[in-house]
Amino acid sequence: MRYWLMKSEPNEFSIDDLYLRPHQTEQWDGVRNYQARNMMRDEMKNGDQVFFYHSNCDVPGIVGLMRISREGYPDHFAFDPEDKHHDPKSTPDAPRWFMVDVTFERKLSRTISLHELKTHADAELAEFALLRRGNRLSIMPVTQDQWEFILALE
Repeated sequence: MRYWLMKSEPNEFSIDDLYLRPHQTEQWDGVRNYQARNMMRDEMKNGDQVFFYHSNCDVPGIVGLMRISREGYPDHFAFDPEDKHHDPKSTPDAPRWFMVDVTFERKLSRTISLHELKTHADAELAEFALLRRGNRLSIMPVTQDQWEFILALE
């Protein structure tokens, strides 16, 4: 099993939105970064654990847990000219973009803020991808040690 962090702006899609979805499951679509796409297409497996991170909000941070419930498959929204994530270079025969399905596990008892995570950047979270300067990826791997340390902060 692997561990991940996936970011979403809560005004676009929040942990509460995921909770309210049928079967508490939703496709994680619209990713248009090749590195993040490759992780979804090639590396994410059913059962992998994921931190749900709210970004671009008053208190950015980890707000919940979810799991990968369907491995990477073509993001069909890229084929739809009416969709905001349309990509004319992506076709059903040669898909350029992929998505996974995620399922709600639980909300954290409190938000573990980016500020709090940064207080551990010189020690336990020194190699945590989220804290690397210039890292803007919406999906990133988390090591098991980082996962356990962050959960212990809750």
